[in-house]
Amino acid sequence: MGEVANCPRCNAIFMKGAATVCPDCQRQEEKDFQTVYAFMRKKQNRSANVKEIEYHTGVEEKLIRRFVAQKRLHPAQFPNLMYSCEKCGAGIQDGRLCSSCTEEIEGGLKQVARNQELEEKKKQAESARNRTYYSVKND
Repeated sequence: MGEVANCPRCNAIFMKGAATVCPDCQRQEEKDFQTVYAFMRKKQNRSANVKEIEYHTGVEEKLIRRFVAQKRLHPAQFPNLMYSCEKCGAGIQDGRLCSSCTEEIEGGLKQVARNQELEEKKKQAESARNRTYYSVKND
């Protein structure tokens, strides 16, 4: 069962579950989506960017970008639609991170893996050095 929360848009109290806004704001968001989608379906508007869509429909940019991020508006059909990279804010059409942030994170992970391998090799070498046995001959 959901928890009681305040709607981030209108501050009304509602039961938070799958929806992150109250039912009234959810209906308004759906109406805004239909407005944006109707605008984008027109052939002359398919290459519109987010700012142009916002200007012509009155739907705020943040909401349009959320529709793209939720895959309700597909960038494959509308090539100028983008949303923000979660790390740097660059415009992207797919995933959660842009390619440069993805490469940066992957590079960091590879460096951590190399460092762990080097530490493991050092431990093995130290362990091998400590395994030497000496015998003492008593006459």
